[in-house]
Amino acid sequence: MATESGSERGSIISIRNGGLSSMDSMESHRWVFQDEEDEDGSEIDLDDSNFNNHNDVDSEDEDSLYQKLIRTGPRIDSFGVEALEVPGAQRSDYEDAGFGKTIFLACQTLGVVFGDVGTSPIYTFSVIFSRAPINGDEDIIGALSLVLYTLILVPLIKYILIVLLANDDGEGGTVALYSLICRHAKVSLLPNQLASDTRISSFRLKVPSAELERSLKIKEYLETSLALKKLVLVLVLAGTSMVIADGVVTPAMSVISAVRGLKVGVPTVEQDHVVMISVAYLIILFSVQKYGTSKVGLVIGPALFIWFCSLGGIGIYNLMTHDSSVVKAFNPIHIYHYFKRKPYEAWYSLGGCLLCATGSEAMFADLCYFPVRTIQITFVFLVLPCLMLGYMGQAAYLLDNSGDPTQAFFSSIPDSAFWPVFLIANIAALIASRTMTTATFSCIKQSTALGCFPRLKIVHTSRKFMGQIYIPAINWFLMASAVLLVCTIASTNEIGNAYGIAELGVMMMTTFLVILVMLLIWQINIIIVILFALIFLGLELTFLSSVLHGIGDGSWIILVFGIVTFLMMYIWNYGSKLRYETEVKKKMSMDVLRGLGCNLGTVRAPGIGLLYNELVKGVPAIFGHFLTTLPAVHSMIIFVCIKHVPVPVVPQNERFLFRRVCSKSYHIFRCIARYGYKDKGKESHQLFEQLLIESLEKFIRREAQERSLESDGDDDDSDFEEDPSQVIVGPNGSVYFGVNEADRLSIAISEASTSQEPEKDGPASSDLEHSLESELAFLHRAKESGVVYLLGHGDIRARKDSWFIKKLVINYFYAFMRKNCTRGTATLNAPNTNLIQVAMTYMV
Repeated sequence: MATESGSERGSIISIRNGGLSSMDSMESHRWVFQDEEDEDGSEIDLDDSNFNNHNDVDSEDEDSLYQKLIRTGPRIDSFGVEALEVPGAQRSDYEDAGFGKTIFLACQTLGVVFGDVGTSPIYTFSVIFSRAPINGDEDIIGALSLVLYTLILVPLIKYILIVLLANDDGEGGTVALYSLICRHAKVSLLPNQLASDTRISSFRLKVPSAELERSLKIKEYLETSLALKKLVLVLVLAGTSMVIADGVVTPAMSVISAVRGLKVGVPTVEQDHVVMISVAYLIILFSVQKYGTSKVGLVIGPALFIWFCSLGGIGIYNLMTHDSSVVKAFNPIHIYHYFKRKPYEAWYSLGGCLLCATGSEAMFADLCYFPVRTIQITFVFLVLPCLMLGYMGQAAYLLDNSGDPTQAFFSSIPDSAFWPVFLIANIAALIASRTMTTATFSCIKQSTALGCFPRLKIVHTSRKFMGQIYIPAINWFLMASAVLLVCTIASTNEIGNAYGIAELGVMMMTTFLVILVMLLIWQINIIIVILFALIFLGLELTFLSSVLHGIGDGSWIILVFGIVTFLMMYIWNYGSKLRYETEVKKKMSMDVLRGLGCNLGTVRAPGIGLLYNELVKGVPAIFGHFLTTLPAVHSMIIFVCIKHVPVPVVPQNERFLFRRVCSKSYHIFRCIARYGYKDKGKESHQLFEQLLIESLEKFIRREAQERSLESDGDDDDSDFEEDPSQVIVGPNGSVYFGVNEADRLSIAISEASTSQEPEKDGPASSDLEHSLESELAFLHRAKESGVVYLLGHGDIRARKDSWFIKKLVINYFYAFMRKNCTRGTATLNAPNTNLIQVAMTYMV
């Protein structure tokens, strides 16, 4: 073992159904890949830059895998942990929900998911007829037909029936789609992926089959083309930036449209009064946001149920009272006649027609709060029928009356029910504003976890349901932006156009990503993919041409807002990637660490030092800075990397991965703490320390168990013939758990062909037990002495010879965001009394 004292050692341990299924650990050998071109073989290590070339192995080719591997020195660790199905791994917060819980969720769904699309009847016809004035009854029927089929095509067919199915284990939104794609193809620009990430139980990876060459070719193009990787990232960032822009314009549009109804009930009300009341509503709305989705959703869910019932009831009343012939609008020929009579006005009115589908993206982004089936059933059987009845009722009223078409909804309300419906409409408008705000929170949290947005304080508002969050900084920023928008653009037509720009931006990015999901992951017929692309991209581009035509009337503000947000996210992603790559290049050499000896050239004081860094491979350069700066270091050092993997949830028993750095006498370990983007990710420091040390103790015991089993296997090869559910030790020392009869022959053949019988130089069982107890006692003594957090801040600055743009981006924009985002101490929840910080600056 002396020859390996300066290297990181480990083995691969696999866990299936709660038990160990395959373990490869030897005293003198370990598996490495052998290139077909190189008969001598080449070792692929986690610290090797080419590791990712070999970290995806198709489970169907396990037999051939054995023939492609050769044996070399041991590597005992848990970095290769595989847990495809772990009992108790929570897939969803809402699995196996009973009838009562389903009703509870449906009630919350109305208040959280459908508020935006539910309030669209308040302003859709108003914007349509302000763009295309009514010249006859056929114009009303044509506009109604256009609205009905937009509802059928966009919210129903595209989102409810197709896009919601592209969820990432219950998560929705553009970032969740990106996460889903990243798991099936290496398109992430941040080079911190590990093979073990693909073996988290919630990963659910489905590798494209060999028969579907199209999927394999797309995967290959994505992984080898830097331009395609950047294109996918740009689509995701553009979609996310428009979601944030949508979070600004939705409250403004919903609230001011609802308050404008006062002009119908009280003709003396002026526009300035509407603006002031809207501002007051917005302040109240964002002030109660901190109480969370579960609490507020339960209160406003019944309110929105009453709203939908009122919408449907008023529609039925108007159909029976005024003109029921509007049902002929279900014939799409009226859309053709509408465009034939007045092509320019009809095309321009598409920007208003789009507003009936606003909130479709919110249904997808808010998917993390509720199960897909609940959203689908609620929309099909309650939301959609009530919306259609509401629009048909307004059209029936306009056919029978010559009222103000720009106030079609409030004018169509019966006089006796006006004020109750006005009150409910204002409540529904506030709910709609919350819908998009919660979607924005969810999207930003996902973006932060994947390195696309600066870290911000995130408050989890529910102890029971994971994923319900509140981001104070974003909440107040959205409030200020919405108030500013209402005060500067008071016209619903102009705000509606801005609304359309934001909504279409998100819709189009989602369409592109879903097409990629269809090709890469779903692997469906290419004809279906082409039809989906032609229908929905064609429809959205047509809508986009209409809203862009009116961009000069003030709605350009929201487009500028989206562009600024996009640039901020791209700069953050670029700076984070550059900083990580620099830290990888500057990492400390193992030869230097080995040359310092087990005392590391300094005094080893009792205790555990948790050195936080972002590297998943190698010894961080900041550790050398600690050695030269501090008078002593702790007797046990653990390099801790908080790593966000592209899955919603990492089960607690798969949270920590360990590897020993150097020999046992160094008492140095590497730990990767993995979190999904839906995980809370902020335990108290006491709980985090307890979980980490318990996991480390299990790792040390498992390491000793492996070596003991290897020793037993060397003494008695007859273990290979025992029951397949028991431990099996191969001819040259490999240990396998739970293999079946079919695997026995593969193991015997592969090991016979790859290596000779190793020499039996392992320590005796008593020596192993003594070594184990000694190390565990050392761990407990270090724990009793205390845990100290060593936090290294690595900042970057552009070199003097860099381009001006790079200096501007890195030295000012990125540095400003790094300075003002949540620092590592807040993210780690580390106590200040146990914290030591050291900063380093890298020139890039």
